[in-house]
Amino acid sequence: MTDPTPQRTVRLTVAQAVVTYLSRQYSVADGHRRRLIPAALGIFGHGNVAGLGQALDQLSDELPFIQGRNEQALVHIATAYGKATRRHSTLAVTASIGPGALNMVTGAGLATVNRLPVLLLPGDTYATRHQGPVLQQLQHPIEADTSVNDAFRPVSRFFDRITRPEQLLTALPAAMRALTDVDTGAVVVSLPQDIQSHAYDYPAEFFAERDWPIRRPAPDADEVAVVARMLAEAEKPLIIAGGGVVYSGAGEELEALADAAGVPVAETFAGKGAVQRRAWWGLGGIGLEGTQAVNALAREADFVLTVGSRLTDFATASHSIFENPDVRFASINVNVHDAGRLGAIGIVADAKRALAALTDAVRANGTTTSAGWQEKVRELDERWQALRTAALDPDTPFDHSTADPDVVSDTDAVLTQGQLIGLLQEHAQSGDTIIAAAGGPPGDLQKVWDATEGRFAHLEFGFSCMGYELPAAIGVRLAEPDPSKRVLSLLGDGTFLMAPTELVTAAQERLPVTIVIPENHGYQVIHRLQMGRSGREFGNEFRYRDGSLEIGSQKPARLEGDYLQVDLVKTAEGLGARALRATTADEVRAALADTRDHDGPVVLVVPVIPHADLPGAGVWWDVAPAEVSEQETVAQLRREYEEGLASQRWYG
Repeated sequence: MTDPTPQRTVRLTVAQAVVTYLSRQYSVADGHRRRLIPAALGIFGHGNVAGLGQALDQLSDELPFIQGRNEQALVHIATAYGKATRRHSTLAVTASIGPGALNMVTGAGLATVNRLPVLLLPGDTYATRHQGPVLQQLQHPIEADTSVNDAFRPVSRFFDRITRPEQLLTALPAAMRALTDVDTGAVVVSLPQDIQSHAYDYPAEFFAERDWPIRRPAPDADEVAVVARMLAEAEKPLIIAGGGVVYSGAGEELEALADAAGVPVAETFAGKGAVQRRAWWGLGGIGLEGTQAVNALAREADFVLTVGSRLTDFATASHSIFENPDVRFASINVNVHDAGRLGAIGIVADAKRALAALTDAVRANGTTTSAGWQEKVRELDERWQALRTAALDPDTPFDHSTADPDVVSDTDAVLTQGQLIGLLQEHAQSGDTIIAAAGGPPGDLQKVWDATEGRFAHLEFGFSCMGYELPAAIGVRLAEPDPSKRVLSLLGDGTFLMAPTELVTAAQERLPVTIVIPENHGYQVIHRLQMGRSGREFGNEFRYRDGSLEIGSQKPARLEGDYLQVDLVKTAEGLGARALRATTADEVRAALADTRDHDGPVVLVVPVIPHADLPGAGVWWDVAPAEVSEQETVAQLRREYEEGLASQRWYG
């Protein structure tokens, strides 16, 4: 018996093997093949510079490297890239050990909550332990193999720590499977700094190009039949479109179902823009930051079909919005757990395939809603559109009698945030993307932004993470290199001051992104919530301390002085952006027009009137005021809250 032909090998370090392998992985979806990991981002330290740093330098033609300023922001860039490519591609992010690695945990949580793929390659402490403890090593008293990287475990879809070079042979394929799975999220391959530089004779075949299919699970015919029958029996049906519609590219199928059955369609934050065609049944956002029309219909609905959504408490108004005692639920979702939310009858399948099958069944059954339900949809939406138009009109001066006169006199603002959004809407073109994630902007965009006809909305609200918006603009721009399509992030001054430094990355890479900052002097959306739950402002507006701090004194001065004066334009200029300040509607129009073709980052600061909100959504939210308080205002708000608790329901 002859010996088998020896397997051809190639000797590489662990880091070189990781980079080489990543450069040869492809996703395949609907016949389209693309690089799964086309680039890497990172910040080097002693925990990754000699390993991954050397490999990325040597193999930079195969896997380009982008230098960043903050590890959390780099994860956000990669996550936004994954979202912009509909989860068909993402970026790798490397950081050093200790604080560098731990800075990425928040970004990992955001990616996993939103089911978005991102590959994280944090450095880790020495596996050999010859010289431990090393710089930035956590020493756990009873778990000697624990490092800060173990913090990734609960916020990741996949985690592995490489303590031997040959472990890559199973770890990397497993990581790719997780990245291309329908239930994806953060994928973490932890790399001890010494192991990164260890060499091994890897099978050459391991580095051959490999395709990873993005699957579309087919619907079960019996499940489709049950949901079709429920829809036929309904008198007041409603569809809620979530992010799964967008990721699946199922917009046309959703529109076909709405057309065939005559059912109004609402959208979650992640589902914003799922409906691209303007039609009478396309109504916009639902829930706490939804439209009054959608929420009124949700109260009456006797059948709710959710497509590709987890139905967080914002969408359901903390399980209070569906008031019809006979309401029934069905759901289309690739995740079996999400398909069963609110006791729904589930179609566990890809949204595109399931919607197509359901539409066929609806047409075969001749299912359609009554003229009365359709007329109600039109009437409610017409009323809402009038309110929306008035709130967004930038050319009608704001009625200052409706605002706090002291606040108005403290600022040079003449526009509300709603009017600023009206100007951005006026400027938006097909192919443009607007991004928001935390504070007031995502809620306002959910409520009033027209994301039809190619005006994309990229709203991250599953984690509501401050600091996502600016790096997300970089991620979206990397996914959409056409400079004629504007990529714009709308973020408050609080968020900008928290994490502005990736402007330097955008300037370094000459990326045309636009950052619009409505300057309202604080965390005003939380101020609004605070006033509704305690009746007093405390610690949310940006104000000077009215006196000295005197820590330890009985009555230290409070943050109740004038608004803090911070020059956001100079800050942005210092970080490499072209920065402008615009106060009036015409100045904003001119600034948007003049900077549309700028070949780098643009920051537009617009003072807006604090406490001037868009029309309310008219729903309740379960945020409890203090049960015991010496302040009568709090006691009254607690009584009102407890009355609201009676509207909560259990649906199964």
